[in-house]
Amino acid sequence: MKLRFFLAFLGLFANIQLFAQGNCATWQVEASPKEAKIGDVVTISFFVTPKPDWYVYSSDFEEGGPQVTKFKFEPNSSYALVGNLEAINSEKKYDNVFEMEVRFFKKKGEFRQKVKILKKDFKLAGTIEYQTCSDKTGQCIPCEYDFNFSNLTIKAENTPEKKNDKDTQVQNNKINQENLSKNQPLTDSTEKNIVQTSSTENQASKSNLKTENTTSTYKKTQKQDTGSIWLFALGAFLAGFLALLTPCVYPMIPMTVSIFMKGDKPINLQADFAEQQAQMKANRRKGIIKALIYGFSIIIIYGILGLLTSLAFGIEFNNDFSTHWIPNLIFFAIFIIFGMSFLGMFEIILPSSFVNKIDRKADGGGYGAVFFMAFTLVLVSFSCTAPIAGSIILLSVQGEVIKPLVGMVAYSLAFAIPFTFFALFPTAMKSLPKSGGWLNTVKVFLGFLELALAFKFLSTADLAHHWGILNRDVFLAIWIAIFGALALYLFGFIQLPHDSKIERLSVPRTLVAILASAFTIYMLPGLWGANLKLLSGIIPPETTQDFSLDTQIEKISYNTDASATDDFPKSVKYGDFLHLPYGLKGFFDYKEGMAYAKKVNKPVFLDFTGHGCANCRKMEEYVWVKPEILSMLKNDYVIISLYTDDKTELPESEWIISKVDGKVKKTIGKINLHFEAERFDNIAQPYYCLLDTEGNLLVNPPKGYEPDVKEFEKYLKTGLEVFKSKKKASL
Repeated sequence: MKLRFFLAFLGLFANIQLFAQGNCATWQVEASPKEAKIGDVVTISFFVTPKPDWYVYSSDFEEGGPQVTKFKFEPNSSYALVGNLEAINSEKKYDNVFEMEVRFFKKKGEFRQKVKILKKDFKLAGTIEYQTCSDKTGQCIPCEYDFNFSNLTIKAENTPEKKNDKDTQVQNNKINQENLSKNQPLTDSTEKNIVQTSSTENQASKSNLKTENTTSTYKKTQKQDTGSIWLFALGAFLAGFLALLTPCVYPMIPMTVSIFMKGDKPINLQADFAEQQAQMKANRRKGIIKALIYGFSIIIIYGILGLLTSLAFGIEFNNDFSTHWIPNLIFFAIFIIFGMSFLGMFEIILPSSFVNKIDRKADGGGYGAVFFMAFTLVLVSFSCTAPIAGSIILLSVQGEVIKPLVGMVAYSLAFAIPFTFFALFPTAMKSLPKSGGWLNTVKVFLGFLELALAFKFLSTADLAHHWGILNRDVFLAIWIAIFGALALYLFGFIQLPHDSKIERLSVPRTLVAILASAFTIYMLPGLWGANLKLLSGIIPPETTQDFSLDTQIEKISYNTDASATDDFPKSVKYGDFLHLPYGLKGFFDYKEGMAYAKKVNKPVFLDFTGHGCANCRKMEEYVWVKPEILSMLKNDYVIISLYTDDKTELPESEWIISKVDGKVKKTIGKINLHFEAERFDNIAQPYYCLLDTEGNLLVNPPKGYEPDVKEFEKYLKTGLEVFKSKKKASL
């Protein structure tokens, strides 16, 4: 009997291991170069290969959505981390559930970490915590991989290796910890032997991990997301055209082109007709060449600005930029200043002495002077173009390193085209509209946009650091006020310092005013919790909304339903930070929920879920919300939602020791994941189990991701029927 029980016990965990091994990704570790001296910096590459029809989330996107891949390096005196972890060639998509951009690896992926060799007995150990999801089943699995890499040949070095072992250990551990806290924050590891690849694969050679040479299948430079860059370039190009329509730039187009058309030499009126024609053609040819040089000079000047930005804000800056509060608050302030400048509160100008010096160089002859003419244009138009060009730079440094250069070249290309075009075809200038008050209207329009963009930076810092000062409804209220004011301005109800009197509205101005009004009206329902899909990923997520009408209606409906609220406790364990959607009431602790189910004699709807589980949110938004499903969850079942990725550490009295790996599980997520694997032989989410009051399955097998509402309704009804038949049989 004991032997049979022992074999059954082993079989259970063998199945768990096989499930994990079959669905978690495989990893390989490699160093480049394979030989190094003490003091050298080497690159450690971690290659990941998801299983077919599965993908692994990358490390290079913001938290707050799916589980971001994290590396935890165990500090020791043989190495020090250099710089940040890099994800190479990750794919990008917009996740409609989390309303954010995520990155992932579909086939093969690579992560790189540079390390400095400090001792001959080099060893790099740690844990990779990641999430893999299936395209077919819609389920996600939190996985883990332990690495212990020492397959690096350290050459002899004459330089003294150590001055003081104790000091070196303390210093290098401090360096490693600082790198970890800055770049790869991590919590305790998740269910290792349950969710990682097989223990044989992970532990086979702990001291000398030999890995495949897979570098030939990977590029050595990080590939930029071309789709994203081209979209950004298009936006910068359009911004360049908008900059042309400002009072500082537009009037200079005919003036500059006329200079090119005059040529260097006046026409000799005493010469014969043929000679005059030849002189005109020569001047025309020189004018075209100068116009081309002028256009290219503008591109070069702005391109240099973009290149300097790329060099100043490199890869390491970009890794931390998107969520760090300091740069986001600085850029919030800069955008506010730019916006106020465009609205006419003040002008941003360069020192006149500097501008005059460049202008004097432009007065000289030859093609060299043309460059300084272009430089003069850039400087003279600074008060109008600086906010636009500055905005492009500030937006670009949040992304890849190449973006500032691409953005500035695209911006300057739009800026340069009209000057070159009208130099080639001067008669086309007759079709240009005359300068006037409409130019200032364009400038003010851009000012309102700058103000709106400013709050996006403030929102990014607020969300990343949980300040709670710019929740969704507050953000929307500010944007509604900004775009409402823009609409009133365009309709002529508001006048600003540099505006001229408006006799009548032009058709384009009226159309833009209508669009601004429509956009303002579109945002209004968002104040009461409406889903504004057009602004997904721009405004803060709905979870930050202080008031939602839909949620309040659901709560009222729930509270007036006696069958759903009889004897329900006023507070539940973890209910202060874990919540159910649509005003549903339930539990987040298995024992507490089962005790209540026994008390009210109702079946249990056990929901294994996760904060980073996209398909869990899809089930809630598209299946749970249906009246037929919501009614059963409210009235007929006791809901127990167990989060398998929650990082909240529990008191020591609630810790458990895993029978699988012998490790202590300290967090809510680890304990719930261990329970799911041990009790139901599963580690994926979403996973829905229907239980009786004793914890026995009413319907076997349980349901995973099931977007078919009718099928899910059938599943719930079957569970109710089985529960009722059990009740009758027990009477």
